[in-house]
Amino acid sequence: MAFDSRGKSPRAGSARGADTTGKTNPGAAEENGLSENSFSDDSDNQSFSPVSSNGPRADLFDKCDLDTRADELAARGLYPFFIPIEGSEGTVVRIEGEKKIMLGSNNYLGLTHDPRVLARAEEVARRYGTGCTGSRFLNGTLDLHERLETDLAALVRKETALVFSTGFQVNLSVLSTLIGRNDTVIIDKLDHASIVDGCRLAAGETLRFRHNDMADLERVLKKASERPGGKMVVVDGIFSMEGDVCDLPNVVRLAKQFGAKVMVDEAHSIGVMGKTGAGVAEHFGLQADVDLVMGTFSKSFASIGGFVAGDRRVVDFIKHNGRPMIFSAALPPYAVATVQACLDILKAEPERREQLWRNADYLKHGIQRLGFDTGPCDSPVIPVIIGRMLDTFYFWKELLKAGVFTNPVIPPAVPENTARLRTSVMATHTEELLAEALEIFGQVGKKVGVI
Repeated sequence: MAFDSRGKSPRAGSARGADTTGKTNPGAAEENGLSENSFSDDSDNQSFSPVSSNGPRADLFDKCDLDTRADELAARGLYPFFIPIEGSEGTVVRIEGEKKIMLGSNNYLGLTHDPRVLARAEEVARRYGTGCTGSRFLNGTLDLHERLETDLAALVRKETALVFSTGFQVNLSVLSTLIGRNDTVIIDKLDHASIVDGCRLAAGETLRFRHNDMADLERVLKKASERPGGKMVVVDGIFSMEGDVCDLPNVVRLAKQFGAKVMVDEAHSIGVMGKTGAGVAEHFGLQADVDLVMGTFSKSFASIGGFVAGDRRVVDFIKHNGRPMIFSAALPPYAVATVQACLDILKAEPERREQLWRNADYLKHGIQRLGFDTGPCDSPVIPVIIGRMLDTFYFWKELLKAGVFTNPVIPPAVPENTARLRTSVMATHTEELLAEALEIFGQVGKKVGVI
């Protein structure tokens, strides 16, 4: 199934076209052959994955014709992915000529349009060009990379850091490089897909514990202790679909008890939590107790890429053995400059992070007062849990039509019957803009019957 450059299915028409039945009742989808059962569940694959089919196939690509779910959604104007944005002002974007309030971005500090950041990126692009045209391992390391690595290591209070071209690549490299054949990695069941895929690449064994369940983590660590080799527990700082914070104090306590290392994925928490914005480890005062810190640049740092920080001997080992990094082109100069500018602003303007948290509290409590379930979230990531996937798609569609951009999230990215819209706020959202979004949430929620 192919989509053209506008994100539309050539077989089904516009992904955002009019509902052919004229109904907004979620049950109408089942009446027309589209049901919850149209979607498969594969807990190892956090993506919009094809339905599997047993038995031999004559052609490798036959499976591509079996998955018609996206076409079915598009035919009803409910396809919610790959929406092309035509322009952005940060908190407001333009889609098909209409302005929408952006509540689906990870631009937590609101720095993607900061004039200082834009000016620095342009200046560096003119000096270094638009790309490194090679890997860090060979010709792609710039003095810009090394300065940024020094500053990132200082932020998270580690000996050294290593910059990668994407955050996903960080977890692939770290886990596939460090977890050898006799080693064991222990992960939270709701850890990010990049952690899951890093474990798949690793030669050792992967064990999982129930989300933020410390009794279950202890059980799994006991099981792991029976195996030879090293152990490492890997957790998200802020869980990207739930918006809740990991129980890092108890993760660290249990890991020490069983002799395991600890790695924290601070993708959604760096720039957001901690006295200086260094993340969850700083928030809990556990920076010295966490062995590896991973972070990304596609959120608070308004760019793309990521890094890992830790002891020099460990980072150097990853640097010289991590295949996903060694065989990938280096982060381009303007992207490095963007991150450096954002990092400088993070340190100079703590009030920006304070405003982010005020906005998060305002939006979360406003959504809750309307009668929506936000789960255990305690961060600028605020899920609006609907339950049924089709109800979620209808709610998403009507919100977008009314002027609010959100992200629909369905199983297997979240547990069964917990489909949701993921919202997030920026430091640059005004209270007036958030109030307008809340008013639309209330009106649309009642219209489609989810509140």
